[in-house]
Amino acid sequence: MYIRQADLFWGMKRDFVKELMDVSEKESYKKGHFIFHKGDPAVYFYILIKGRVKLSIGGAGEVTYTVDHAGEAFGWSSLIDRDVYSASGECLEETILQKFDKNKVHSILEKDPVNGLIFFKRFAGTIGARLLWSYNMLTASSRARISPSSGTEQIQKSEAIV
Repeated sequence: MYIRQADLFWGMKRDFVKELMDVSEKESYKKGHFIFHKGDPAVYFYILIKGRVKLSIGGAGEVTYTVDHAGEAFGWSSLIDRDVYSASGECLEETILQKFDKNKVHSILEKDPVNGLIFFKRFAGTIGARLLWSYNMLTASSRARISPSSGTEQIQKSEAIV
């Protein structure tokens, strides 16, 4: 995967992306490996190159999102100056990631405010897309909780409010 085409880096100058790539590391993980746990210090963010990563919150490990397409960014707690990760990230299969140190990235972003602004606009779009996904999942979940009526196993229709 050519990283400039990653969701997060789309539309940025080649030299800027190269500088970011120069401070990053490519890492491989085996299935079942935890990249980070909820509450761990938020030091890195990641871009998926290959594989699948389950992001989960809660003691039971409820799945909240699966990162599964090349170029997708996650672990962004580090980019928004959170001290710790808000979820856990577990590899669902052998996975290859590009890992970025938050301090090095912030330094590059501060030196180039034009591309830094593009970066954070793209970043906000990524977060917004994930938020919409979460809303859709919550909506689908609440619709699934409609209970059958009077033991007939039929679902009662909601009456439209006029």
